[in-house]
Amino acid sequence: MSGHHGHDRSDVTAAVLTISSSRSLDADDSGDAIITALEDAGHTVSTRDLVADDVDAIRERVGTFAGREDVDVIITTGGTGVTPDDVTIEALTPLFDRELPGFGERFRARSVEQAGPHAMLTRATAGIVDDVPVFCLPGSESAADFGTAELVMPVLGHLVGLLAHES
Repeated sequence: MSGHHGHDRSDVTAAVLTISSSRSLDADDSGDAIITALEDAGHTVSTRDLVADDVDAIRERVGTFAGREDVDVIITTGGTGVTPDDVTIEALTPLFDRELPGFGERFRARSVEQAGPHAMLTRATAGIVDDVPVFCLPGSESAADFGTAELVMPVLGHLVGLLAHES
């Protein structure tokens, strides 16, 4: 492959982080959906974890994941709504070296088409932390599946390849 896509990666290794104060990894349908979408696309999940809706805990875990050699991308699920417990965005946007606003914009646009106007209330977003893309998805299984399979997967190899090439 040459040109702008010459550095695209077909083999991406992911960290999946569920953010919830009420779930366990044994009952984490949204995390399972993300892993299935990644593995169906031929990627590997190197680590998976769950943290409570706590700003410091979320930042610590994402920072740790971003520093690992076996993590090319981090996908989170949960904490993107508007309740007082939904603190994923507040926790992670200060860590972003660069934001990827198109991801959240497209997520909301497509979600409104599929689920109706309440989908506008999600604060799903994405950014780069230490050259590692971080995608923040809502906590519902359908949103995690849709966001990963239809929006993250088409750009993932290209984005990871660009970041690896630049660093």
